[in-house]
Amino acid sequence: KDYKINIVDTPGHADFGSEVERVLKMVDGVLLLVDAQEGPMPQTKFVLSKSLKLGLRPIVIINKIDKKGQRAHKVIDQVFDLFVKLDATDEQLDFPIVYTISREGLAKYEMEDKGKDLGPLFDTILKHVAPYPDKSSEPLQMQVTNLAYNDYVGRIAIGRVGSGRLLKNSGIVLCKRDGSIGPAKITKLSIFEGLKEVEVDEAQCGDLVAVAGIPEITIGETISSAQDPKPLPLLKIDEPTLTMEFIVNDSPFAGREGKYVTSRHLKERLERELQTDVGLKLEPMGNNIEGFKVSGRGELHLSILLEKMRRQGYEVQVSQPKVIFKTINHEKMEPIEQAVIAVPDEFAGTVIEMMGRRRGEMLDMMSKNGVTNLVFNVPTRGLLGFRAEFIMNTKGEGILNHAFHKYERYKGDIEKRKNGVLISMVTGKSASYGLNSLQERARLFIGPGVAVYEGMIVGENSRTSDMVVNPCKEKKQTNIRASGADEAIRLTPPIIFSLEQALEFIDNDELVEITPKSIRLRKKFLTENERSRAQKNN
Repeated sequence: KDYKINIVDTPGHADFGSEVERVLKMVDGVLLLVDAQEGPMPQTKFVLSKSLKLGLRPIVIINKIDKKGQRAHKVIDQVFDLFVKLDATDEQLDFPIVYTISREGLAKYEMEDKGKDLGPLFDTILKHVAPYPDKSSEPLQMQVTNLAYNDYVGRIAIGRVGSGRLLKNSGIVLCKRDGSIGPAKITKLSIFEGLKEVEVDEAQCGDLVAVAGIPEITIGETISSAQDPKPLPLLKIDEPTLTMEFIVNDSPFAGREGKYVTSRHLKERLERELQTDVGLKLEPMGNNIEGFKVSGRGELHLSILLEKMRRQGYEVQVSQPKVIFKTINHEKMEPIEQAVIAVPDEFAGTVIEMMGRRRGEMLDMMSKNGVTNLVFNVPTRGLLGFRAEFIMNTKGEGILNHAFHKYERYKGDIEKRKNGVLISMVTGKSASYGLNSLQERARLFIGPGVAVYEGMIVGENSRTSDMVVNPCKEKKQTNIRASGADEAIRLTPPIIFSLEQALEFIDNDELVEITPKSIRLRKKFLTENERSRAQKNN
């Protein structure tokens, strides 16, 4: 059979909340993919809640039914309970179920069926998803729900032709966010077929299209006919909740690994990102600092941008993420996230204590099969730097997921990172002898033979204060003692931070140096004299 179905993937995290809503407004139905072993995840709940509010009827797909630990029937009960919790209608509760083994390309109506291909899945889509109504005779309306960018044609608007027909080089107008209406012209028109874009001269009602030629177009604006312009209701764009400083890399190792290192490169890259990411905000730092304040919707949003930049050859330094507060009705408000935690029973008390120190409010607690599931509402501030401590205190056995919930009244001061850090006093290559003397009183972030510079952070101190150390110290040789004659040196494997972990770890006076090959932690002021002077001024 020739199935003509456009399938669009949605981001599953609340840092991309408005993008999820915009994607869902382009589609006629939702496929809810659930693991037969794990059951519904926090991101499943997030996307499902948005789908149900828009009146969509999800089709539930239970995947990985070939695994030994699969518990498909229990997972279906969990999905049903989740629908009930999210106030699904009776029609939405009567959801169709398809069992799949995606790796083998098999879909079944029942677990006992043999299965040949994905036909049952496509048949279910065609049966349960109503086709888009034909509004070809009505005036043209197409709302922009997403943006892309191309160096040759500029900004590209993506959306669905809600009514009428869209013609290339025809007379159209753009209904802007400020209420004004102005003439526009389409230079390139494409529709989506599978994973490809196909250039066409005309798009029909219901088609997903990509439009180029309107440089200032943005999310929520409506392309309409010039004869009868009718703007659609504007789409909501989520405000940023976190801000970070993106600074030109000025460390002693600047320019060694990256291709783009200057302030001009950084400015051009961030401005290009603004072309497609309307949730991002950018402003110069001032005070003769070469850098920008970049605001986004959560740590994940900004860390994805940084990861893309480092893979493209950029070097940059970033500061600790800071929460954006709001004043509503003369009250200070802050972003609150919902954290879903699963830990072995023995660590449940530890996690509750940790969340209590971070102003977390427990909403739910359930223990089963030796695993305790906890749900908290906790300030975004409280989750900055939490993951590293969480992993250490649960010995790597805990699972943590969190998503933006809403703004609430300011919860008060939160305890910051307790431990100080080890700061290198020299520039050179780390040596086993020097590291061996440090590991007894600290957790190391580097191994032997690693290039370090003065002011670089090489470990976490066991005490609350920072300590200046020499990781490059080598054993002195004499006429009667060789360099390796005494005890054999056994170093504990160092802690290697991912980008997100590094952002969570650093304090106010520290930076993360990000290059295509390395992630280094450092102090803002590299020498001890500069740090002392800055501390006195504060």
